[in-house]
Amino acid sequence: MELRKLVTVVEETVTEMGRPVDPSARKCAAIAVVKNPYAGRYVGDLSELMDTGERLGKLLGEKCVEALGISPRNAESYAKGCIVGLDGELEHAAAILHPKLGKPFRDVLGGGLALIPSVKKRGPAGCTIDVPLNHKDAAFIRSHFDGMTVSVQDAPFPDELLIVLVVTDSGRPLPRIGGLTKDQARFEDGLR
Repeated sequence: MELRKLVTVVEETVTEMGRPVDPSARKCAAIAVVKNPYAGRYVGDLSELMDTGERLGKLLGEKCVEALGISPRNAESYAKGCIVGLDGELEHAAAILHPKLGKPFRDVLGGGLALIPSVKKRGPAGCTIDVPLNHKDAAFIRSHFDGMTVSVQDAPFPDELLIVLVVTDSGRPLPRIGGLTKDQARFEDGLR
């Protein structure tokens, strides 16, 4: 893995619509910018990117937990995303995100029963990506249906990949639309 850049961003909402959010709602995005070894050409075997995904699942997950200053059991939501530089293909993002990244990411967070929401796109340096979030152990907890928009000004270059993992220690600020709550969830099947 040829790593060019690591970026960590913590967003903390302390008031919403003039009302205090207590405790504050926090999201962390940990981002890696890596060289795409397959940029500009078709390659059938994407194993190198799958292995890179495995390494990044651990590295970026640890960066999120560290930046939020939480224990793994206090991570509530998670997500993953990838922007492929213009000389790459979407399958390169899929190779990073899907076969091997999830297990080490979940291990860092002390588990995770729910599907890790993901998004991938092709784009130039500085483009944004909207990373969808849900609760890591019960995807139907409505207070945790959220997202985080991230970008890095100079990434990805055409021959790079920008990989982002997002972790939260809460749901949305001031949730009040009903549905399943954290207190009601059974945490058995990843859904409820």
